[in-house]
Amino acid sequence: MAEVLAIAAHRDDVEQTCGGTLLKMRAQGVRTAILDLTRGEAGTRGSAAEREAEAAAAAVILGVERREALDIPDGRVENTWENRVKIVNVLRRVRPRVVILPYWTGRHPDHYTTSTLGYEACFLSGLAKLETGSAPHRPFKIVYASLYADVRPSFVVDITPYIEERHRALMAYKSQYANQTTGSGLFVPEEEIRERTFAEARHYGLLAGVTYGEPFVQKEVGLVEDLTMIPVASM
Repeated sequence: MAEVLAIAAHRDDVEQTCGGTLLKMRAQGVRTAILDLTRGEAGTRGSAAEREAEAAAAAVILGVERREALDIPDGRVENTWENRVKIVNVLRRVRPRVVILPYWTGRHPDHYTTSTLGYEACFLSGLAKLETGSAPHRPFKIVYASLYADVRPSFVVDITPYIEERHRALMAYKSQYANQTTGSGLFVPEEEIRERTFAEARHYGLLAGVTYGEPFVQKEVGLVEDLTMIPVASM
């Protein structure tokens, strides 16, 4: 079981969008897990086998208790009943309190479809009459990793102490980010990845008054118990 489950379309999506948050949760004693919906067989770079080995290496760096991949075709993540049930089976085994999903709009269809697919699976997972062989479970909270979305985040997680580990986890995907001829027109040169990813984290950190941050959106209204304890100064 894990308390936080990050669900993403592809191996390396989590490392880009919420890897620092998973590292922070681990440091605080929170159990974490990752579910990749596809295996990366359709990617411009690397094979499914290479991506599997790299994902395992990144999982060790992130300190997650478990990581698994479904067999949904890469490039064909579709919101079908069959795919929803596949995720339900994982949710009922892992039983997370919090699920992290991709933001619901974006360039890649797999990403925004994963957002809707994941949400609907979280709902179905709580239905007692949906029999899967495991007890029903519905996560308490769903948040959306919004790093690449042009939206104002609901909140930012301070990942300052974990920024280097997050970068190491991302760079574990040598088949994707090492300089090579294949896909050279589509991928950022290896020597620029650190600068770009750190700049993005710095931007969101500045919004929250910290050095490096990762942004998230929640659909619900937030609840405050004590006005004197709200973080981030107004001026």
